[in-house]
Amino acid sequence: MNDNLTLMLAAMAGLLLGAFFFGGLWWTVRKGVVSKCAAFWFLGSLVLRLSLVLTGFYWIAGQRWERLLACLVGFVFARLIVLRLTRPLDVNPACPIQEADHAPES
Repeated sequence: MNDNLTLMLAAMAGLLLGAFFFGGLWWTVRKGVVSKCAAFWFLGSLVLRLSLVLTGFYWIAGQRWERLLACLVGFVFARLIVLRLTRPLDVNPACPIQEADHAPES
């Protein structure tokens, strides 16, 4: 197979792995915050997401550092996309948060 095509497929696979990892993290935080057993949500999600992503990286790389790097680039790009899609709508990055002038009185 053409080397450029292989690297593009590795990057796309990294994008999918990243979407699963960071999308799963976002979903876990939303579910875990309101759960009575949040530790199980977070630990179970971490184990599942890490095992799938590390297995995917290992399988995609196939002992080739170029494919591993392309997969990692796709993974990081997916992080940026998930951050963009899951950002609250009322947050304006151009407008800093107003801080209090003084400590609250006790």
